[in-house]
Amino acid sequence: MIRNQNNIFIRWILHYYTCWIVSRHFHEMLFNQLEVDSNRSVLLIANHFSFWDSLILYTINQKLLKKKFHVMVREDTTRHLKQLKYGGAFSINKKSKGMLESLDYAANLLSEPQNLVLIFPQGKLYSNFVNDINFEKGVMKVIDKAEGKFQLIFAATFIQYLKHKKQSVTVYLKNEEYAGKTFEEIKNAFQRHYHSTKLQQTEIII
Repeated sequence: MIRNQNNIFIRWILHYYTCWIVSRHFHEMLFNQLEVDSNRSVLLIANHFSFWDSLILYTINQKLLKKKFHVMVREDTTRHLKQLKYGGAFSINKKSKGMLESLDYAANLLSEPQNLVLIFPQGKLYSNFVNDINFEKGVMKVIDKAEGKFQLIFAATFIQYLKHKKQSVTVYLKNEEYAGKTFEEIKNAFQRHYHSTKLQQTEIII
């Protein structure tokens, strides 16, 4: 497992680069407001369809959630892009015994109220147009291990051009209760959020 590392200088470079490249690439970024509990960490679960996902949600964290950002990333990606570990990335390898170590590490991060952990339950990239979100069971191990010390937030992200040369990105956020729920119930709750927000996205008329 590759853990995230603290280097203030590199982290600030990555912070300013992320904010710059996101603002430069997109025409606008839209997201709804929601209540954030300062006394609890955040587990952010999101769909995964592009290189931009982590950068978009990092930016939203800076603007709204205001937590210390961490993201679970495939180990081959973190080995190829070694700088990611200075931006909050830590690795997971589903084919390795170290997978449980990664899930435990994510749960331990959630024990600190200043932290945010971003997980893409699909496990790999899927089209932004899929109807159903593949949900790996590892996310449930994190939820169970963290023992209710966090706020669960769903994020459904969609990108489209409409009348602009640059893409616009819309992120639909939702607080979700998870106490006492099974894996299937949490999976279905995310599916409902994804389906309903995808419908809203298709109804946009300019």
